[in-house]
Amino acid sequence: MCGRYASSKAPSELAAEFDARDETGSRAPEPDYNVAPTKPVFSIVQRHPRDAEGSPDPDRSERTVRVMRWGLVPKWAKDPSVGSRMINARSETVATKPAFRGAVRYYRCLLPADGWYEWKRDSSPKQPYYVTNPDDSSLGMAGIWATWRDPAEPEAEPLVSCAVLTTEAVGELAEVHERMPLVLASRDWAEWLDPDNQDVTDLLVPPSGELVERLRMRPVSRAVNSVANNSPGLTEPVPEKDALFGS
Repeated sequence: MCGRYASSKAPSELAAEFDARDETGSRAPEPDYNVAPTKPVFSIVQRHPRDAEGSPDPDRSERTVRVMRWGLVPKWAKDPSVGSRMINARSETVATKPAFRGAVRYYRCLLPADGWYEWKRDSSPKQPYYVTNPDDSSLGMAGIWATWRDPAEPEAEPLVSCAVLTTEAVGELAEVHERMPLVLASRDWAEWLDPDNQDVTDLLVPPSGELVERLRMRPVSRAVNSVANNSPGLTEPVPEKDALFGS
């Protein structure tokens, strides 16, 4: 699964890395080393631009960096509280679940991350690990998004929210947890984001062994367990015995 991750880069850095335009404006969140559900997060979206009348231009698409809230709130939800329970969507069933199937066809995004945290299942207390790229490049986690409008305030600004897709863990990562975020190789970003592509079945599979072998996993302090803790030190490696006791 994916319940916490780190996102410390400025939107301008993400725009350059994902070949996108920064549209975050004043909404851009600060560097966050303990991103938790319901927080604002960066996302990468590609859409057809619309004219003054709202009609999309079918001949062009634009890739942008945006801000969404983590925890998907479907447009049919009665209130946004459902989002706290919909932070992840399983890649194996996302195309058939009523809450997700429309989004995976029409509203896909990438959620950039420095790395994500996972907790080892068979340790007591649970041992946190951090998974990241060794070269500090961003991970592109597959995501879906939705726009929700409050029926009681139809003129209010809509809530744009997202969920991280998860898949079966691969290689060494499976020793910590059976699930992991669906991390896409950079060569697959364009296909995933293409607004005219309604079938991404071939991408809804676990990452290749080659991609996973490049990742680095290390034990980190149990301080990450509390969302009140937020500093670069959360991602630093510690001896496993120290991590277990929160040093």
